[in-house]
Parts: sequence; C-alpha cells; structure tokens
Amino acid sequence: MAEEALELLARVSRLEEPLEELRALGVAVQALPLSALRERAPDIRLGSLFALLNVNDRLAGAGGGLGLGEAGTRSRGLAFGVSDAASLREQVALCVSILERFLQAVDPLYVIQNFREELQKGLFHPDDSVKLLTVAQVGRIVENSDAVREILNNPELLRQIIYCIGGEKIAVAKEAIKSLSRIAQTQDGLEALFASNFLVDLKNVMATSDVVRYRVYELIVEISSVSAVSLNYCANSGLISELIEELTGDDVLVRATSIEMVTSLAYTKHGRQYLAQQGIIDKISNIIIGADSDPFSGFYLPGFVKFFGNLAIVDSPQQICERYPIFMEKVFGMAEGHDPTMIGVAVDTLAILGSNVEGKQVLQKSGSRFQHLLNRIGHQAKNPPAELRLRCLDAISSLLYLPPDQQTEDLLGMTESWFAALSSQPLELFRSIGTQPFPDLHCGALRVFTAIANQPWAQKLMLDSPGFVEYIVDRSVEPDKASKDAKYELVKALVNSKTIAEIFGNQYYLRLRAYLHEGPYYVKAVSTTAVEGAE
Repeated sequence: MAEEALELLARVSRLEEPLEELRALGVAVQALPLSALRERAPDIRLGSLFALLNVNDRLAGAGGGLGLGEAGTRSRGLAFGVSDAASLREQVALCVSILERFLQAVDPLYVIQNFREELQKGLFHPDDSVKLLTVAQVGRIVENSDAVREILNNPELLRQIIYCIGGEKIAVAKEAIKSLSRIAQTQDGLEALFASNFLVDLKNVMATSDVVRYRVYELIVEISSVSAVSLNYCANSGLISELIEELTGDDVLVRATSIEMVTSLAYTKHGRQYLAQQGIIDKISNIIIGADSDPFSGFYLPGFVKFFGNLAIVDSPQQICERYPIFMEKVFGMAEGHDPTMIGVAVDTLAILGSNVEGKQVLQKSGSRFQHLLNRIGHQAKNPPAELRLRCLDAISSLLYLPPDQQTEDLLGMTESWFAALSSQPLELFRSIGTQPFPDLHCGALRVFTAIANQPWAQKLMLDSPGFVEYIVDRSVEPDKASKDAKYELVKALVNSKTIAEIFGNQYYLRLRAYLHEGPYYVKAVSTTAVEGAE
C-alpha cells in the first residue's frame, strides 16, 4: 500500500491535470496507518503537492473563485469555465487532505527546514483550508525545541504568523495565537516578540478591528500567565496597560469584554500580585461601588463580580471578602433581587466562593441573611426558568459538599443547617425534581444527593425517608446515560463513606455494593421459556 501511494505521488508530479491521480492518492494515503508512512518518510516528496496549491491565477480567470474579480470574469470567462474552477477547487481540497496526512508522518524539523517557503505562501493563501493546514504545521513546529529556532530565525514567517491573528477565519487566528504563545515560552521567543519590530506588527494587527484587538489581548494574557518574567515583558510592551485602560474606561461594553481577560490574568499568583501592585483590584472594587448610580452597570457588573469570586477562590476568600466588603454586599444584593440574569451570576459566584471550607466559613458569618438566601435559592430551584433552576442545583451541590477529611462536628452541623434552610422538606424537594422528565434537572438533583452522601446526617435523612433507599437502587428510573452515570456517582459516594454500613444497615449496604460492582449500565437478564406449539 505504501508503494502504491508513493507511486501515485510520483505520477502526480509528472502530470499537468492530475485530478484523477489525486483522488486515488487521497484514498490510498488515508488507508495507510501513520506507522507505515513514517517508515517511508525519507521517500516522501511533497513539493509537487505544495505546487498544486498555487492555482489562484487560473481561478481568477473563471470568476467567483478564490480571490476573483469581475475583470477576470469578463476577460477570460469564456476560455475558462465554471467546471474548470470547480476542478481546481477540488484539486486544492485534495492536496490539503493529502498533505495533512503525509505531514503527520514527517518530523517537524524536516518540515520547517525543507518547506519554509511553502509555509509562508500557505499563510498568505486566500483559501482558508490551506491557511489552516499551514498554521497547524506551525503549531507542530513550535512544539519541537529544535524546530522552533528555525521560525525565530525566519522573520518573515514569524511576521506572517502574527498577521494571521487578524484573519477572518477564527480557527486560523486561534492556531496562530496558540503558536505564538508557545514561541513565547522561551527567552528567545520573548525577545523576538517584545524586544524587536514584531511588537510594532502586533500593534498594527490590533488596529484591524475591535475583535482582533481582543485576540491580541488574549495572546498577551496567555503569555503573561506563564511566568513573572513573561508578564514583565508584556507589561513593558505597554499592551497590558492598554487592556487596563479599556477596563476602567467609560465604554460599558468594552468593560464587559476586558474584565474577562483581566480575570484570566488573576488566575496566577504573579498575575494577582501585578494587579494588586498596579491598584487594578482597588479600581475594580470602586467601579462596583459606583455601579448603583450607573444605569448601564448591568452590562459589566456580572463580569466584575465574577472577577472577585474567582479571585477569592484562588487566593483567600476571607482576606478578599474582608478587604473588599462591597463584593459580598453586591453578591447578596444581586441574589436577593428580581433580575434572573443577576440572580444567576450571584448564585454562580456563591457556588465558587463556597466550594472550599474557608469560603463556606465566610458565608456562615453572614448569619441569618445567608440562611434566608439559601431558602430563596431552594425556592428558585423548583421554579422556572429551567436554566436558573439548574444553576441553583449546581450551587447547592457546591455549597453542601464536604471532603471526608474536613468533616468536623462544626462543619457538619453547618451543612446540615444549610440543607434544612433550603426548604421545609429539602430531601423531598430534590427527590421531586429528580423524578421530573428533564434530564438536566434530574441529574442536577442527583448531584445534590451525591454532595451530601458522605455526611452522616444526610445518610440518616435518606434512611428515614420512606422509599428513598429503594429509589437509589432502582435502575428503572434512569432513562439515559447521563442519568445512569449520575446515579452511579451517588451510589459510589455512599458506598465509599465510612459511616454508611453502620447507618444504613447491612442489608441496604450490600445492595449498594452490588449496584456499584455491577456498574452504571447493568441490566438484569430475564429468562424466558419456550413452549412447544406456542405461537
């Protein structure tokens, strides 16, 4: 098979109209395992396939093709028909598919050393599939420590990768951002991007449009997140300062977009330190304080609140909430309001904040106000809209979960009181949600049970609720894979608890263990008896 593919490849290089051979080659090369192609890698000659991608001038004569214009249609349309244009497009598509397969078998260093010019042309190519093929190869090259140096030594190629960020095809831009981010993980790469004329190219690309500007910001944040050194290069370039100016500017829509970038920067310790040193966190807090007097705050306030929620969980919930009390006040105010959008953001933020013990303790200090809020969340979990119901269920799961090694008497008492605050009959509330014919809500309710399944007080509630244990081991009530998986996680959490055997008793414990052993998709075999003469 490999010999057949190589023979077809050689035949393609000798023909002016190789469409039939390309079709046969496409079938042959896709049928070959990569291991077979790698064995013959030294014999693979791809120059002719790259050359067949250069069909733009011929397509221009047909009109309506790649980079076509009316003048080309009028002057050469009679000599070059639509069917010819379709054939050339098929030729390009086949070449892209074949090259994609062959190049997977070729070492990235060989690719950059032998097809540098072809890669440059590919990044300029008007056909998006060719650009995607080329930028994907760049992605392979930058992952190779030896090959990436070849790109750094080729200014024109690196410049063209930068300009791909401004392309119309988002997939091409994403691959370019990924490759440049990888290049910047080396000192030489940082120097190339930020201590040379390439910085001018980056700023030129930013001027293309608002969308492209934020693609560059995305690249800058990705690079900054790698290390303090990388952040320093990005800061010295002035691009982070430009992002911060947009965050604190008057355009509310720009604020909403830029806060997402700044939140990503805050995920790293050195990023948080930079934001604190520059006074950015204080500025965000002040904007939240002034939001009540801004009729357009609804556009950006959710992002600003999420910023503090994420900041609290990666840093210290107690310190963040004490230093920026407006954060907690705003979250509670949003949750107590009537705007479903704001309620959803507040519930999500509470879920993040309450996902660790320190955050739970911060919420507990809010006393009765948080207890009332829990009741409101429990009420919302059983009333439309469905999307908010699901977010409430997930928040409840996050708030109530306690890892086994952190189940002190005080914390168990706290989660028990929170569960009781959700409804007058919280266990029945979630059980009723779990029986509704909505898979997402059904699984959400099961996740709530799973969150509390390893806590003794919850196990006692389950045992005392008539028919609840039977509901757990009843496989017939789970209609789809997601539901079966969610039920299995609940059973697993119960079986793995150290107190379950004592509380549930041996009979129920053994049934749960059998369920766990049988797996989530077990179906009990039903035997039938055939009777002679029966129809």
